[in-house]
Amino acid sequence: MNKMTVRDIDLAGKRVLVRVDFNVPLEDGNVTDDTRVRAALPTLHHILNQKPKAVILLSHLGRPKAKGDADTSLAPVAPVLAALLGRDVAFADNCVGKVAEEAVAALPEGGVLLLENTRYHKGEEKNDPELAAQMSKLGDVFVNDAFGTAHRAHASNVGISQQLPAVAGLLMEKEIDYLATTIENPKRPFIAILGGAKVSDKIKVIEVLLSKVDKLLIGGGMANTFFAAKGYEMGDSLVEKDAVETARQLLEIGRNAILLPNDVVVANAFDNEAQRDTIKVSDGVRPGWRILDIGPESVQAFGQALDGAKTVIWNGPMGVFEMPNFAQGTFAIARLLAEETAKGATTIIGGGDSAAAAEQSGLADRMTHISTGGGASLEMLEGKTLPGVTAIRNKS
Repeated sequence: MNKMTVRDIDLAGKRVLVRVDFNVPLEDGNVTDDTRVRAALPTLHHILNQKPKAVILLSHLGRPKAKGDADTSLAPVAPVLAALLGRDVAFADNCVGKVAEEAVAALPEGGVLLLENTRYHKGEEKNDPELAAQMSKLGDVFVNDAFGTAHRAHASNVGISQQLPAVAGLLMEKEIDYLATTIENPKRPFIAILGGAKVSDKIKVIEVLLSKVDKLLIGGGMANTFFAAKGYEMGDSLVEKDAVETARQLLEIGRNAILLPNDVVVANAFDNEAQRDTIKVSDGVRPGWRILDIGPESVQAFGQALDGAKTVIWNGPMGVFEMPNFAQGTFAIARLLAEETAKGATTIIGGGDSAAAAEQSGLADRMTHISTGGGASLEMLEGKTLPGVTAIRNKS
């Protein structure tokens, strides 16, 4: 990676402004999954070990409808971070202006401050230079460790990078190394697994991966559009009719690489308690029924394809894993990847629902790397340039 990191800059006595990704799920004012908070700890520990004057943290959370939206306040994250860091973490209910400036000034030497949701300001997503300037006033150097927002040019990542010396955090460095470096020079056999709801979201990813992988396994709702392209009846299953022809073309291009499920779990309603059945895809889905998971024969076939793999990338669940009765295919893939990791394969989970599924399966710690960025991971897999990464200073 030809980008400067926190290892390349003197942080002693500096006010270090850090863009983290604390876009965590909240329920009744409590953090229900602290994965993204824990992912920032190596960078924060490294910075704190350099004896900075202060560490000031910026993040967004959700898509607030208005400033002060209680459901998207970062206030509940501060005590979670404090417990994980083992030190006090102050909180300011604004990320700019007098409130933020006074909170920074009040910090003890080496103190940590979490600022309120950057998206409470309309200029954030517009990369407003004035908002970026107000944020930049709070620090002397800038560390971008929020890979999850690297595909967006916002004030709190790209804007600040244009006004302060900007380096990558350790998580950002790790994400780039695994996603970019591994894809460009993978150990083979190299296998990709794609799932999720829509083909249209991943057409470019499929095209890129087909030029690189030895096998591409496709499941989830997006597989339905490929089934339709093969002429199978899909009943009430999710099918992107506008993408059927594209799917047909991709099947032709990837005829030696693409592997689709051969059996699926269907249900007569989109409900965990719905009546369900396992059928051959080629038999077609009867009216009123829909595909919600891959079947056991498909899991076995995917396992055979994965056996002996040296590099595996997985992005997207195999079914509606949020419903326990339709999570078996997705969790089976997680188990298969854990087994391949144990045999020496590099396994990379591409963020988003795949990361959530790995966590829910209890197998996350048995994967090589779990990305914190769903959209950013996809765009990097597509080979796109990420604005948040580009804005970081080059080592040269």
